[in-house]
This record gives sequence, C-alpha cells and structure tokens, in this order.
Amino acid sequence: DQAVKDLVKSAFGHSGQKCSAASLAIVEAEVYDNPAFLRQLRDAAASLTVGAPWNYDSIVTPTVVEPGETLLRGLTKLDPGEQWLLEPKMIDGNPSLWSPGIRLGVKPDGWYRTNECFGPVLGLIRAENLQQAIRIQNASAFGLTGGIHSLDPEEIAEWKDKVEVGNAYINRPITGAIVRRQPFGGWKNSSFGPGAKAGGPNYCALFGTWKNTSAPEASATVSGPTAVLLEKLRAALPSASTQLGTAAASDAAAWNKEFGINHDPSGITCESNTFRYRPFAKSIVRAGDETPDADLARILLAASAAGVELEVSLDKPRPFLTEAVIEDSATFEKRLPSRKLPWQGLRAPGASPSLKAAAIEAGLRLVDSPVVWNGRIEMLWLLREQSVSETLHRYGNVLPTPEQLGV
Repeated sequence: DQAVKDLVKSAFGHSGQKCSAASLAIVEAEVYDNPAFLRQLRDAAASLTVGAPWNYDSIVTPTVVEPGETLLRGLTKLDPGEQWLLEPKMIDGNPSLWSPGIRLGVKPDGWYRTNECFGPVLGLIRAENLQQAIRIQNASAFGLTGGIHSLDPEEIAEWKDKVEVGNAYINRPITGAIVRRQPFGGWKNSSFGPGAKAGGPNYCALFGTWKNTSAPEASATVSGPTAVLLEKLRAALPSASTQLGTAAASDAAAWNKEFGINHDPSGITCESNTFRYRPFAKSIVRAGDETPDADLARILLAASAAGVELEVSLDKPRPFLTEAVIEDSATFEKRLPSRKLPWQGLRAPGASPSLKAAAIEAGLRLVDSPVVWNGRIEMLWLLREQSVSETLHRYGNVLPTPEQLGV
C-alpha cells in the first residue's frame, strides 16, 4: 500500500516534471508478477484528477510546455515487449494535458530506460532480485534521486551501501527535498562542477577563493597508511616536513569530525535525514612543472586520508614519486574526453583552458584551485556528498531501530 502511494506521488506529482520525479520503477519479480500490485498501482494512478491548474481538485495538470519529441514518444509509442498498464490520453484536445501513463515490460537497455520523459509517464522494469535491481539502477549515466521500499533492514542496508545517487530515499516519496534536511544534488552526469549540494554545509564555500595564510588549527593523530606515507614524504622533502605534518593532522581532524561520520542536524523523530560523504574509488592528479613538490605531496596525503586510489600524471619525474605517468599536457588531455575513464575526480592546480575543456568533456570533477593545507577544504574534491532520508514510522507509529531491537 505504502509503496504504491509513494510511487504514484513521486511519478505523477507536478505532472512528473520535477527533476527528482520517479520516471522508472524497478520492481522485484515477486511483486511485479503479483496481479494485485499491478491492479492497485493502476487504480491509484487512474484515480488522480486531471485538469486545469485553477481547478482545486486537479492533481495532474498541464505540462509547462507542449511535449517535445522524447516525451511525446514516451506517452504514445511502446517498444517491443512493452504494454500499457495504464495508457495515457490527451485531455480535451490540449496537447499539454495528459492523463498518467504506466508502461510495463521496459527493458534495462531499452529506449525508455535511456531517455528522460519529463512528464506524467512511468515505466516498470522487472528484476529477479534486489542485487539485480541495484545493478539496473546504478547502470544509469545519471544519479540524481532514487528510492527503495522495503521493511527488511538487511535489504535497506545493502541498498544504502551501493546506491549511486545524490539523494536517496527509503520508504517515502523521492521528491520534495528540503534545504538542510535533505541537501540536494546528484552524482555522475547529474552533477556539474565541484559537486557540493544546494542547502548543504559546503555549498557557500564554492563561491570563495581559498589560500594558505596560516597553519590549520584543527588537528588529530595521523595513523595507518597515511602515517606511513607522511614519514616517507617528510624524509624526501625535509624542507616541507612541518607543513606536511600539519596538513596530515588537519586531514585526520576533518575526517574524524566531518567527512567520516554521518550528520543529521534536523533530528526529526519520525524521519532520519543523514548527510554523509562517500569517497571516490579512484581519481587523478595532473601536475605541471610549476606545481611545487610540497603541493603535490600534500595532495597525496589528502587522498590517502580519504582512502581514494590516486593516479599521478607529471610532465617530468619527481624523485619522491616512484609511480607516476610521465607525459606532456597534450598527451594527457587526449586521454580525457572518453566518459568511460576509471577516475571520478581531477586535481589540476592552475589548469590551462584546454585542460579544463577536456575535463568538462570527460565529465570529471575538476578542481584547479591552489593547494591548501586545511583538510576541511582540500579533501572535498575526493568526496561525493549524499543525502539519505528514511521514514522511521509506519502509518504514524514510530518504529524502533534495528539497533534498539538489538538486531
């Protein structure tokens, strides 16, 4: 009942024209093959009142503009193997006013799956199990919002760990993000620039220019692989030993107090709203001859603290770096345009216009600002921000958490 209610609201509220609207539902086979679920989903969508926005009872209203080629195809044409659970209809001869549509049999690699139909149409994909459903969801080149409906704590935990979206929702609609409670912004091609979420703690920092004026004040004990790396870099660059030690301690403090923990500043009893950071799997640094050894070493420390695998591209070898790709700028830039690169972020202090263009074309998060010793600033390029909002009640009754139940 609740899944149908939230799916219909997410798909057809605002006529499906929110950027966060649910245009696709990936349904586990046990549910997809249940006639009762399909009947209930169809009935819920068909019951929505369609009409002019000045009619107070209208739920589905005209699209902002007349449907273009993509949306019109989504509303009127099925692909092989698909069928209408609920066929959309133009209302009163108004090309911008359509009743809700629901497509069955959508293929994970089909046309509908790979095109955004910005309007009142929903597609259903059948998945054999949760693992396949997650793979289908993450296969998208985009990653703005996504949700799951499940009462199994293990399923929810697996989905939370693997889902590749900027705003993740559990047992609730996937639209209606609220500033601070659910800072908004996506991953992959649903993100542009440094990636800080609107309404989050790092958004305003994007509009500033940061530079070193004094040593960072926050510090914590450096341990593990980062401590080993720090000693190696200090031995190789004795003139920068103090700065590198300060930077590593600042990184450790930033990780302990900000990046490595979950945040829920709203503290609502019936809903958790977790803001967290997820490190990139792999990123790359491009340093020209003008980049000081100390700056490059500082970047290596930040990546180590975040647990991000780092590749380094240099014009010429650096004695303290035994593993690096030696290439000129033109060669490096030619490697970038493919969007199937193994890296998610690019740190290139003082990047040239041609390098910036290549990075944008490749869809990389590019940070070209000066290197700073403060971990709260320098480590941001290695991390993705994610908002996870989870309903903690069932029909108004607040549920105990698995931790409270000792699960």
